[in-house]
Amino acid sequence: MAELSRFIQFNNEQINPRQMLQYEQLSKALSNTPSLQLTERQLIELKPQEQQIAMSVFWRHRSKQITHLGRLSDIYLLSIGFWREFNVRVWLEMEEEFKDHPYKKLIKQLALMIEEFRLMDVVEKKRPGTKQAFETRRKAYIESHKHRFEVNSHKGFIADSFLSYLFLAAHEGMIRLPQSEVADQFEPVLMLFQEIYDVRNTTQSIALAVRTVFAIEEYLARDLVLDYYALMDAIPEASKFHEHKGVKEQACGDKDNAKETIEQLFRTWHRETQEENGVHLRYELERGNAGKALSIEAEEGQEGNQISEEGVGSASDSSGKVFENDSNDIKKLPRTTKKAKKEFGEQNVNVVFEEKRIQPAKDFQNLEMLSVWRKEQSPSVKALTAEFRKRMAQKEIAKRDHLTKGRLNASKLMSLVLDEHPKPFYQKNAKSKELDAVFGLLIDGSASMMDKMDETKKAVLLFHDVLRQMKITHEIVSFYEDAYEATAEVQPNTFEWLHKLQDGQKDNGLSIMALEPHEDNRDGFAIRWMMKQLKNRDEKHRFLLIFSDGEPSAFDYAQNGIKDTAEAVLEAEKHGIQVLHLFLNTEMPSEEQLHLFHTIYGTHTVSANSVEKFTEVTIRLLRKLISLVISAE
Repeated sequence: MAELSRFIQFNNEQINPRQMLQYEQLSKALSNTPSLQLTERQLIELKPQEQQIAMSVFWRHRSKQITHLGRLSDIYLLSIGFWREFNVRVWLEMEEEFKDHPYKKLIKQLALMIEEFRLMDVVEKKRPGTKQAFETRRKAYIESHKHRFEVNSHKGFIADSFLSYLFLAAHEGMIRLPQSEVADQFEPVLMLFQEIYDVRNTTQSIALAVRTVFAIEEYLARDLVLDYYALMDAIPEASKFHEHKGVKEQACGDKDNAKETIEQLFRTWHRETQEENGVHLRYELERGNAGKALSIEAEEGQEGNQISEEGVGSASDSSGKVFENDSNDIKKLPRTTKKAKKEFGEQNVNVVFEEKRIQPAKDFQNLEMLSVWRKEQSPSVKALTAEFRKRMAQKEIAKRDHLTKGRLNASKLMSLVLDEHPKPFYQKNAKSKELDAVFGLLIDGSASMMDKMDETKKAVLLFHDVLRQMKITHEIVSFYEDAYEATAEVQPNTFEWLHKLQDGQKDNGLSIMALEPHEDNRDGFAIRWMMKQLKNRDEKHRFLLIFSDGEPSAFDYAQNGIKDTAEAVLEAEKHGIQVLHLFLNTEMPSEEQLHLFHTIYGTHTVSANSVEKFTEVTIRLLRKLISLVISAE
């Protein structure tokens, strides 16, 4: 039903993940921080705890050029300006000093506005190429603050009107300021505020903000109502690093221990959180004892001693190591479970996964159904394989004429006399060999596949039989996430092999018949998993196909999942693996759906308009891919 469509969203908007990835790469390069992540929020933000910066949604619903340049201006400000030029120590001192002031919010927001003005000029001088983006930013925000001044003045939000008035004074000049009774109250402050052109650091910005608020506070009835900058909201909390209970609370986030710049704060926070991942920090030291151990049973270890006790682990990581102190959620998982960690992307660090073979369906009903389907598909399989072998044979016997070396062509001997540059030789191609290709097929095992599972099995069976006949190595895997067991700390995923690379031409039709729907699908993680299987293969042509009926959907993996999947596709392409997507749908795909998949997979996505056409689209896809391999041999 239409109302159950997975693509309907509250604001009916989708991010462009490929464009976001480009912005994120730019942010990483400008800040020289590979771990930095980029997202989009209401206001620009810096979030050290999450290793994240955020662009503003202010730039949405504008022309493409303005949106692009506006977002670039956010990135320039955050990853160059505030990143290295903003003084965190001074900011924390100000927050502490004015925490009880009646207009503390206005002071903070005005200080950030002055800093923004200063840093735009700093960044422009360092990188003149940013000028166009900042010009676009000024024009857009000038129009916005003109409107805000009128609205806030009408509503009686005097502090908000004052902030907009000063923004216009700084960026548009004193002459073009709005004229009204409210504006007349602010005019005496303009002489003082002209010092904004002489501000050179964060200390001076804060000092000017404080003096300006003190000069106008007699006209103010209350503090700011709205937020204009969320930039530093997370800084005080981020500067307080974790201490164990037994440690004396003496320097937790105070001004003497504050980092000087955002860059230092980010790097220190990243280093601290990385170190806290170790097992050695799972315990809290409440008290230490100098001298000998209290235990009388301890003895010095000797090289030849026998093992007296064995520890039993719970879950293993991707390298096979076992840890004793995993969380209770992880301890419940099977012993074969592996931890994804950062090897599979930032969005999947809490994923744990299990790899297993699916149990073949050996009941009479599935055996009979397999026989019926193969009988139906037999003409298509034979036609495809015959077509491919014919094309391969034609390429084998084709010979290249008019060469300067090779085998002598007796019919061209006269060219030795008649031609100035004779080419009487020809050369046959090398004898045919098996196609140098490998295929990986990922099948969405989520619950939404339930109404199209039989047609999916038919398409997968055709895929399997054609590649077996062509003796092409391939792997078929179903992937899904356990939605009922997933938590913020642990997201259990499963990969079920229907056919492994090592199986060669083995018939795994009964395993395909055992395919069943489960819960959620974490597509970006699955693509990286299959990429790991394929990237070290020796075959010249490597293809990764994904059969899916919708967008990524898993625990805390909505918009993040779209971006993560697009990033995984780009990573696979960098390793020489071509990713293709087949959208399985029971009805005609909407423009929004098609646009979404184009943003994730580029041009390498095709769709089936109905369940009856899954097999037909699979045939077209296979014909195209194998033809490419044959022509490239």
